[in-house]
Amino acid sequence: MKRSIIFLGIVLLVLPASLPAQEQLTLTQAECRERALAHSEEVQQAENALQQAGLDRKIANSASLPNFEGSALGAYMLPDIDMMGSELRMRGTYMAGISLTQPIYTGGKISSGRRLAKIGEAVASEQRRMTRMEVIAEADNAYWSYIAVERKVKMTEQYKTLMDTLFHQTETALKAGMATDNDLLRIEARRSEILYQLQRVRNGADLCRLSLCRLIGVDSDTEFIPTDTLITVTTPGHLNADFNSRPELRLLEKQIEANEQQIRMNRADMLPTVGFSAGYTYYGNIKLKGTADIGNGTMIPFTQQFRDGIGVAMIAVKIPIFHWNEGRNKVRKAQFDLDNAHLEMQKNSRLLDLEVQQAIRNVEDGFRLIEAADLAFRQAEENLRVMQNRYAASMAPLTDLLDAQSQWQQASSNLIEAQTQYKIYETDYLRATGKLE
Repeated sequence: MKRSIIFLGIVLLVLPASLPAQEQLTLTQAECRERALAHSEEVQQAENALQQAGLDRKIANSASLPNFEGSALGAYMLPDIDMMGSELRMRGTYMAGISLTQPIYTGGKISSGRRLAKIGEAVASEQRRMTRMEVIAEADNAYWSYIAVERKVKMTEQYKTLMDTLFHQTETALKAGMATDNDLLRIEARRSEILYQLQRVRNGADLCRLSLCRLIGVDSDTEFIPTDTLITVTTPGHLNADFNSRPELRLLEKQIEANEQQIRMNRADMLPTVGFSAGYTYYGNIKLKGTADIGNGTMIPFTQQFRDGIGVAMIAVKIPIFHWNEGRNKVRKAQFDLDNAHLEMQKNSRLLDLEVQQAIRNVEDGFRLIEAADLAFRQAEENLRVMQNRYAASMAPLTDLLDAQSQWQQASSNLIEAQTQYKIYETDYLRATGKLE
């Protein structure tokens, strides 16, 4: 029995040390952004699309360069071919050659293709930039939301400590006959409400933590220690409403350029094309077997073997003459696409301008909300201090103290929300003006 107790004690001492410790990660806003960008599958896909666009540009550039090709052929044919009494043998015949093809004039199709490929690379670059902005904005939102709920947890815990202290003081006063049962019941009811609020904010904090874990790609049991908890803001100066660097606007501009090149591509189909080609082919092991008259009716057998090379050079011109207006209809259709691209840019430019104006208003209103919330918090804090002193001196009823504590809690919550929301508004403004990098 004694050995069992000793063994159980050793197990209890060793077991906590063997359990994996919960990982803690100190995280700044900049580190949160970097981790989110490195982990984001969308950013990786955008990067791959940019690499593909670069390869498409190189492929388009190679269309105007000469094309070299080599070929080889071997044949074994049976039976032999009869050629006016002679036999043509192609048993083991071989051919080998090299050819060169060089486009000279394609109606502008090759140059338009190069421009389209260059536009495609620029589009992929802007799409990558837009994806990065979206990931950064999501990371900032998750980071400041986590800080907000963590501060609310600490604030609610502080509120609970105040209420616990008041409960014990009132309980002692009740025993001394200086308080009533009703006072104690009121405090106990408020304590239950605070416990409910505390559980809610703790659940919210855990959900925000899990969201942050998913965003930056760490284990779901990781605990964060954010470093940017001291939020200081200054009066926002003149906020520029220029959104010309917005990737969405750049994409619309590139769409117009692509449609213009597509019109040129369709027009090129109606223009003549000129190409040059040259080649050299070497052949051998072709035999002609038969008999020949050498005079006086004397016939002798002979065998002749062919082995030689052939060179060729040519220029080909292709001129489209008539195809039931197919080319013209393609050009007209592409022009309608161009008109639609211009209309789409006009519409979305107004929407982007509206988004920027809303972002500016949010930043300005957010700063004013911080000022109002900070003033209310300092007033609520002073009011709570005064009520605590008056209640301790029996100069104020319990209800006034409870109201002062409730006002302090609400003012604290409002200040936390105003400060963290302002940081989110700042990120939204930078994204709306295309400056979030």
